[in-house]
Amino acid sequence: MGSKKNFVLDTNVMLHDFDCLSNFEDNDVYIPITALVELDKFKKGSEQINYNAREFVRKLDILTSDDFYLKGASLGEGKGILHVVTGTKYHEKVAASFPERIPDHLILSCVMTVSDMHPKIKTILVTKDINMRMKARSLGILVEDYNKDKVQNINIFESSEETYTDIDSSFIDSIYAKPEGVAIKVFREKYPRIELVPNDCFVLESERNSVLVRYNPFTESVRKIEKGTPNYGIQARNTEQKFALDILNDPDIKLIGITGKAGTGKTLLALASALKQSKLYKQILLARPIVALANKDIGYLPGNEKEKVTPYMQPLFDNLNVIKGQFPANSMEARNIDEMQKNNQLVIEALAFIRGRSLTDTFCIVDEAQNLTPHEIKTIITRTGEGTKMVFTGDIQQIDSPYLDMQSNGLAYMVDKMKGQKLFAHVNLVKGERSELAELAADLL
Repeated sequence: MGSKKNFVLDTNVMLHDFDCLSNFEDNDVYIPITALVELDKFKKGSEQINYNAREFVRKLDILTSDDFYLKGASLGEGKGILHVVTGTKYHEKVAASFPERIPDHLILSCVMTVSDMHPKIKTILVTKDINMRMKARSLGILVEDYNKDKVQNINIFESSEETYTDIDSSFIDSIYAKPEGVAIKVFREKYPRIELVPNDCFVLESERNSVLVRYNPFTESVRKIEKGTPNYGIQARNTEQKFALDILNDPDIKLIGITGKAGTGKTLLALASALKQSKLYKQILLARPIVALANKDIGYLPGNEKEKVTPYMQPLFDNLNVIKGQFPANSMEARNIDEMQKNNQLVIEALAFIRGRSLTDTFCIVDEAQNLTPHEIKTIITRTGEGTKMVFTGDIQQIDSPYLDMQSNGLAYMVDKMKGQKLFAHVNLVKGERSELAELAADLL
């Protein structure tokens, strides 16, 4: 474990993971009193961040006793001691650079005070705020991100489809000839170099022919991916989209992650697949988290709660309109979509409105999932009831939350942890299909 350290926690760490206190091994943990004051602002509300604030305070209450202020509290067997730092003088080194006594600067002052109290022990600020880390480094303060739920390997979000060459033409012919696919045992004996992960899609290529395939763990076979009929007027335009529709249309796969840059068709494909399978589910639910722009809360917007969030939901309505636009206004398909919306069989709403519900027989699509924390993703998935399919879409390079990055967001975390499970599949879309201009902007700007 190395030499013992002192960790001072920023408020955003507690709001990110209410169980964070259990993750510092035998090191001591210090909480600035300023952070507890900030937690008070988040205790009321139905968002995940409000739940985390309440849970963290409850855990503090369990850990502490009346003599806490004298000797701190044990974090458990083999772990360190918890302290709350109160009544410290505003550190002169912080005051010289940051005279304004806002919460961030008071926390920095607390770190320096703890460091002065224990000069022989490394004192480290833990914060998920990038700018806070820069302020700390400018003062010579040791600082770290909260790394418990960080994904180390993000290469899977950069590549497109996997292609295996030097495959026997006759073997590819046999895959075309067998709708049920080639048995996994036969495939592994023939090509042991190819690692097979449940629901992985890839390309097999010979000098003469090629085939798109998926390893189906339920049938224990590698089978050809069929082009199939359009999904409510939406047809795959490239290999990656064919992979995505194949897993989206498989009722056995209950959890799906679809990643990719803007314009690759993530949400459109998911919605089109949901509409195609509408008879299998009681409801199709599209939701997205609300991340207010320009650091403004949605409370400043006019209207009631539903009206306030409507502008944030517009991209989901846009995808629905694209699908409706594939058909004449009086067509059976267009009328069916309108009827589903009228009867609440097709619902588009903010993610906050579905928290706490148990989702049964639902095709649920969560858009912009890169703006969720790992704990939020877990909370949503654990609400899944019988007969429900969950699809999370997002672009990990377009994160709006100031406390998440490509490695710590919930979408990347889910894909990393679920990889290899029978009920899970992931496809990364690389090629943009919105327009030539959109693709150019996504690549160059």
